Amino acid sequence: MEPMEISTPGHAGFATQADALLRKSFTYQKRNKSQNCCLLITPLVIIGFFAFVEHYLKQMSAQRGGAVVEIKKPAPWPPALNIPSNTTRAVSSKYMPFPDLPSPSCRVSGNCPATFLLTGTNQSFVMTIAEKMFPPVSTEDPSDMDRLVLATSVPLFQPNYLVDAAFEPDSPSPLYYLQSKCKANASIPYPTRKVKCLEGLNLWRNSSSDINTEIYKGANKQNKIDNKFAAAFDFQNTNKANFNVTLWNEPSTDADILGSSTFTRLPRLVNLASNAYLQVLQGSDTQLLFEFIKEVPTIFSINASVSKTVDFFLRIASFGLLLFPVTVLLSSIVYEKEKKLRIMMKMHGLRDTAYWAITYIYCLMVSLLFVQFFLIAGKLSGLYFFTKNGYTLQSMFYFLHVNWQISFAFLISTLVSTVKTAQVVGSTFMMLICIFSFFIASRVIESTAFSGSFVVLVEMFPGFALYRGVYEFQKYATFAKNGAGVGMQWQNLNDPGNGIKKAMVIMITEWKIMLSLAYYLDQVLSSGSGRRRSPLFFLHCLRRKPSSQEQYLQRNSSQLFPSNDHSDVAQERQKVEQLMQEGSTSYTAICDNIKKIYPGRDGNPAKAAVRGLSLALGRSECFGMLGPNGAGKTSFISMMIGLTEPTSGTAYVEGLDITTCMNNVYTCMGVCPQFDLLWETLTGREHLYFYGRLKNLRGPVLKRAVEEALKDVNLFHGGVADKHAGKYSGGMKRRLSVAISLIGNPKIVYLDEPSTGLDPASRNSLWNVVKRAKKNRAILLTTHSMEEAEALCDRLGVFVDGALCCIGNPKELKARYGGYFLFTMTTTQSNDTEVENMVLSLCNNAQKTYHLGGTQKFELPKHEVRLADIFQLVEDAKSKFPVQAWALADTTLEDVFIKVTRQAQATSSDE
Repeated sequence: MEPMEISTPGHAGFATQADALLRKSFTYQKRNKSQNCCLLITPLVIIGFFAFVEHYLKQMSAQRGGAVVEIKKPAPWPPALNIPSNTTRAVSSKYMPFPDLPSPSCRVSGNCPATFLLTGTNQSFVMTIAEKMFPPVSTEDPSDMDRLVLATSVPLFQPNYLVDAAFEPDSPSPLYYLQSKCKANASIPYPTRKVKCLEGLNLWRNSSSDINTEIYKGANKQNKIDNKFAAAFDFQNTNKANFNVTLWNEPSTDADILGSSTFTRLPRLVNLASNAYLQVLQGSDTQLLFEFIKEVPTIFSINASVSKTVDFFLRIASFGLLLFPVTVLLSSIVYEKEKKLRIMMKMHGLRDTAYWAITYIYCLMVSLLFVQFFLIAGKLSGLYFFTKNGYTLQSMFYFLHVNWQISFAFLISTLVSTVKTAQVVGSTFMMLICIFSFFIASRVIESTAFSGSFVVLVEMFPGFALYRGVYEFQKYATFAKNGAGVGMQWQNLNDPGNGIKKAMVIMITEWKIMLSLAYYLDQVLSSGSGRRRSPLFFLHCLRRKPSSQEQYLQRNSSQLFPSNDHSDVAQERQKVEQLMQEGSTSYTAICDNIKKIYPGRDGNPAKAAVRGLSLALGRSECFGMLGPNGAGKTSFISMMIGLTEPTSGTAYVEGLDITTCMNNVYTCMGVCPQFDLLWETLTGREHLYFYGRLKNLRGPVLKRAVEEALKDVNLFHGGVADKHAGKYSGGMKRRLSVAISLIGNPKIVYLDEPSTGLDPASRNSLWNVVKRAKKNRAILLTTHSMEEAEALCDRLGVFVDGALCCIGNPKELKARYGGYFLFTMTTTQSNDTEVENMVLSLCNNAQKTYHLGGTQKFELPKHEVRLADIFQLVEDAKSKFPVQAWALADTTLEDVFIKVTRQAQATSSDE
């Protein structure tokens, strides 16, 4: 059957659909103004907070002696070695099975020695030097104090001038002096505090490689080993004529955190080795004195320290702020997918191109507004991070970031299906990327050990390119603050070491890749857009071929699931075949042997949801589909509205094949789904205006159509039309869904149980709307209300176990499958037999269908009895025994439905 030509002027174009969607989005977001205001105010609050903190700290520092402190005479501090604490000093373990290491029991008693590893080409000479490293000291001779080898595990705190916490009188950490051997609890009074004796243990190793290995094993956190050595010496080719030494010194973690310089301890190690070497050559009286450590006189800027701290946390906050909209955008996109609003819009004609274009533009506008608030807040705050860097350069960089961010949100939205999941994914991404940026990206950028290519590779991780840009902006702002520049301008992009240009290239590349991947996954995963497409849908010449199981099912579906067509169903099939041969377009919808078969899985047999349905719907016909739950009605409707693809066969709507031209079919159909799909914060009027625009209604025509639709479904008066749909009752939502399906004069309308939840008055009003609407269009209606089916439908079809069992108008079905009167009589139980005999004497083929407590019900074939005979039977019964009640009724549509369903199910079970 050739698809008929459709008139494009009657269908909404891209501009019209984009306008409708943009208007809806602005109206929807206007209702969410509190959320949007919070989003835009967030940068103002956070950046304002940092500006206030910096101003407050500067004022506090000025009140305490000014912003600058002159240090003319820095305090001298005695030199000391940096050794591990008692709990981390090297001991023997299964990972370090060296017999010369101390036993782990020393940690319990608190007397583990500080171990020094030694190596060199001349072992005997080296060990002789080692014996001189920790000379014995007499506590009684004050002159020996100069020979003390002091040691501490406290890191050296150095903000701008030396403050050695180890020598503070109230320091909780012990201060030691090293000896080859210590007496029990030996200590020496020192000018500031007592100094305990600690054994210094020198151990020989065969090579520097062995020392490297041992030190590495001692610091292996993976195996939960914390065996640290005080230091190591490689005297290499040292002898009496040559002194050559290499030092190992492990900085403590605490020192790194506090920002202290552990290298300030290193000169004492050099002095220790030099003294020992000289004493071996010249005697024990020879000594290189190392009296104290002090910094040069300097000027310490408190403001600089405060600004440095504020800048550090401002970088963290700015980076997190710029990633903040990801969660908001992601939740907004996924909301329409979770509530099935996107597929609802698509079923009313909205094309994917218009949806993605307007959604992208809307997200871009929100994100750019957020970025401008971010930059404006920075300008007003006076922070150098914003004021010194070029405004246009910052705007361009953040513009690229915004586009990258939207494409990333689109990509993630194809993989998640609920708003809660989207919020969790967005928040987790933002948290993890912040952590990884500061602990990985910052170190890679600042380190000189990594090549430029490796840095670029790291920045390709999502979000790291943004961090590189923020890092560069802060670096140039710091230069400007210190008088070394004017901040970052366009000409600075080519500066050596400036990585912002590469970061921009990375963001542009990732933006395009992620946007393409998001579109591909959206089509393949069917994440809210309707049918899934083949993974190779972009290769038109390589369409997906059915699997062997699917081909078998298609070829042998009639044998696997035989159809037992009755005469009326067979006639309908013949009519469809004739229409297909003629290529007729006089019918709105023609279903040509359409099937839906789900292949068997996990050992279960194949399931036929629809077994070759053939049906023709006229232009002004309302066809009612009746059937028990699980009969296959939903599967059939899903194929017709484009949610699933037929296994075989097809259907034509206005001459358009649903398997190849579904996008065009959407423009001429209306759908009232079983569950109401509405925006909770849009009003009923706004819903109708939106869907009316999608159907290409404009100006006065649109306004008149909306007003009439509201009046038809009784939502016009009392201000109901301008209430939020979320405040509607269930019946009001149902009426609005019906009005949406009918607006724009669609050629075919699918009504899935439209009167569910309506009161009798509203139901009758809705029926009148449907009766008027079917004059110019075909309507396919599913319902469980026989009264509704009889009132609305021109023809009915009973659908059981995936197949039509009968087709006809209500009167024909009742005549064909009814054909009997229902006679009921209630007497005393003692007269039950007599009543039954009287009925059988009147009609030999009477069937008793009910008997309980004196009440009996019979089916009397119409062609065998007359009404007068039935009334005469009642009079005769009254003269013989008391009759408490009796009734005579014609066959109802409900009786027909039950009978046909039972027969079909019985036939199916026999097969």
